[in-house]
Amino acid sequence: MQQLEVINILKKDLNFTDQSIEKLKEFTKMVLKENKNHNLISKSTENHIWLRHVLDSAQLVKFIDFSCNSLADLGSGAGFPGLVVEIFNKNKAFHVKLFEKSPVKRQFLLRVIKELGLNAEVLGDIRHEKLDTEIIICRAFKKLDYIIQVSREIAKKPHKLIILKGQNAQEEINKSFKNKKYPYKLEKSITEIDSKIILMNFN
Repeated sequence: MQQLEVINILKKDLNFTDQSIEKLKEFTKMVLKENKNHNLISKSTENHIWLRHVLDSAQLVKFIDFSCNSLADLGSGAGFPGLVVEIFNKNKAFHVKLFEKSPVKRQFLLRVIKELGLNAEVLGDIRHEKLDTEIIICRAFKKLDYIIQVSREIAKKPHKLIILKGQNAQEEINKSFKNKKYPYKLEKSITEIDSKIILMNFN
C-alpha cells in the first residue's frame, strides 16, 4: 500500500482533512531526512512509512475522545503515534504530551512541533515526569506488564490506555494478567492482519 492509497483511507475512513494531510506530508519528509543522521525509524520501513508508521498511528483516532483535555504518548520516538494524532486533532483545547527519553529524538520532536505549529509538548522519561492525562497511547514502547505498572502506579486516574501491539498481543495479555486481571478489549489493526489494538480503562 503506497502513499496515495493510505491518504485515501485517511480521508475517507478516518476523516483527516486536506490540511492535516499536508502536515503529514511535511512530517514524513522531516522524518526521512532526519533518519539519514539518526535512527528514528527502522531503515527497512522507510519505503513504507505511510503504511507502517502514518496509517498505523492514525487508526488510533477512532478510539480517542478529543473532547478530553490531554493525551500522553509514551516512548514517542519519531512522533508515532503522538504527532499523527495531534495533526488530526481539531480541538484547540486538546493537548498532546510526548514522553521520550532520548535527547536526540526530543530535539527532533520539538523541531517538528515548531515547524508544523502543533499543540504538543515534549517531556523526558516518564519516571521523572508527571503523567496526568486522561488518555495514554503507546506504540513499540515496552512490554504490556510494564505499561500496566505505569498505569497503575504513576498515571493519574481515571485514564484510558490504548496500545498498538503485534501478533503476540493476546500472549502478552495472558502473561501480564497472571496475578491480576483487568477488563480489556482487543480491536483489529487496519495495517497488519495479525496486529491488535488493546483498549483498557484504569479507574
